Amino acid sequence: MKIKEIKAILNASFLCGEDKQEADCMAGCGCDLMSDVLAFPKERMCLLTGLTNAHVIRTSEMLDVVCVVFVRGKQPPQDALELARELGLAVLSTDCTLYEACGKLYAHGLPGKNEAV
Repeated sequence: MKIKEIKAILNASFLCGEDKQEADCMAGCGCDLMSDVLAFPKERMCLLTGLTNAHVIRTSEMLDVVCVVFVRGKQPPQDALELARELGLAVLSTDCTLYEACGKLYAHGLPGKNEAV
């Protein structure tokens, strides 16, 4: 699923990385515990979270996260966005809850970690 499709499905807005709209996400992960995200990495992930700090971006850097979606309309601090820009990461924000956002993406075909990609 392309990042632009994720944006449309979630009625999200870009916070940075608009130039990454055509990048593919192969799996989704919804989580607020970055230690759990590290335990179940997947290729070309979309990470959905309500946690808004630079640690989210650093965790994304260590994994193959191509897009971070902040849920519940949350906005990360400027230092997190600057780091995401430096790393070339697409960052979105949606008013959906974490549960709704994950459900919508799953319903549109974005698999989770246990499914064949």
